[in-house]
Amino acid sequence: MDISVSFSKTRPPPFSPSLCRQLSLRPNAPQLLRFSRNNGTFRRKPPPTISRPNKLAVTAIQISNLSENEDDFVLEDVPHLTDFLPNLPSYPNPLQKSQGYSIVKKTFVSPEDVVAENVVIQKGSPRGVHFRRTGPREKVYFKPEEVRACIVTCGGLCPGINTVIREIVCGLNNMYNVEDILGIEGGYKGFYSKNTMMLTPKVVNHIHKCGGTFLRTSRGGHDTHKIVDNIEDRGINQVYIIGGDGTHKGAALIYEEVKKRGLQVAVAGIPKTIDNDIAVIDKSFGFDTAVEEAQRAINAAHVEVESVENGVGIVKLMGRYSGFIAMYATLASRDVDCCLIPESPFYLEGREGAGQEYIAAEVHAADKKDASGNKLLLDIGPWLSDKIKDHFSMSRKMAVNMKYIDPTYMIRAIPSNASDNIYCTLLAHGAVHGAMAGYTGFTVGPVNSKHAYIPIARVTEKQNKVKLTDRMWARLLASTNQPSFVASDQERVEKEIMNI
Repeated sequence: MDISVSFSKTRPPPFSPSLCRQLSLRPNAPQLLRFSRNNGTFRRKPPPTISRPNKLAVTAIQISNLSENEDDFVLEDVPHLTDFLPNLPSYPNPLQKSQGYSIVKKTFVSPEDVVAENVVIQKGSPRGVHFRRTGPREKVYFKPEEVRACIVTCGGLCPGINTVIREIVCGLNNMYNVEDILGIEGGYKGFYSKNTMMLTPKVVNHIHKCGGTFLRTSRGGHDTHKIVDNIEDRGINQVYIIGGDGTHKGAALIYEEVKKRGLQVAVAGIPKTIDNDIAVIDKSFGFDTAVEEAQRAINAAHVEVESVENGVGIVKLMGRYSGFIAMYATLASRDVDCCLIPESPFYLEGREGAGQEYIAAEVHAADKKDASGNKLLLDIGPWLSDKIKDHFSMSRKMAVNMKYIDPTYMIRAIPSNASDNIYCTLLAHGAVHGAMAGYTGFTVGPVNSKHAYIPIARVTEKQNKVKLTDRMWARLLASTNQPSFVASDQERVEKEIMNI
């Protein structure tokens, strides 16, 4: 079995100096260690071959026959500034003198603390991939008075963006005494076409109570060289980028250019998408709020159709290619009779292909894309409404009271709820701790409920989608009692089973 594992060329291994000496490890060399539960020791793996899949992916190594030892342990590391600036000095973490952290039993996260990608494993299987745990480190690689940080938001709106902005600013200021923080207005192009604003705890004090983004946003506009030129000219040394898949691909390019120029600039990502389609992490911020608001729309449709004769309600929810919002809102409401998602093509009057492909065939739609490179999707809601009305009027000779609700922008534009506010705080503080500790080219997120630093390439290599072979989809089918469209899904289900 081959597994891709990220590692950095010169980053010290996540083990104590004494353990390094016992294993004859060089402190600043890439290491791959396996832990054997049988005798309770680490052992060194022979040097693996190195491959570079593409320019956005972090360096990867291939480990063959990984299952030869059931206790194999793999750390998928994130880059560090010392990878390309080996003589970079470190400093004591200011949190040592923090009044708030003085009550914490263990102020700093151990470099040996990791988070497992998979917590459910079978006997005889390897321990698998792990990520570095987030949190403050004992040493930092920036003096607070020399930090000039910037924050930028890109892509579509999502509940919680303002909370993340606020907590990055307050985290830098309250925990690390950083006072020089810039807000980049209008997305990536704001680096070279817009003015910046100074951000202080006072300026951002109330923004979490509002929807949208305080810094405004845009799609596209990414010019790596112009952006890094601006970062260098302004003396920025910490960049916090809030965005989804395309935004993180841009963040990876910024990191690569910063590394190429040898700049002491930490690049940290905070994954944002209301669709919950970011890989590796448990869920994206704003998703809980979106499901909660979507449930209100479903409840409204249910009241409408229950109050009239022959009532039929259709609620169109956002999600692009992933049906997580629709699936979870359906399970939460318990009033839905049929949930249609992109992962499961459905039949319409015995015909396959209903959905985007079917509408495109009828209206001869062009293959257009937005500024972020995403395919512009056709509106299935009105089309499906017309098809249902035609079916009952022509086949059944029956008039129906159709109620169609599209709450898309209501869901995107609202402030985050309590759960997402807490989550956004953890993400923001995790990013701040990581950047101050010298990590770069990373994103943050919960993996099995524990927050971790994740290589950017891991969250951009694929998109999360609802698995039709998962128990959650089975629960939805049991709740709605809808057809499973098995024949239409057979090929996709077989592929999922092969990938389990």
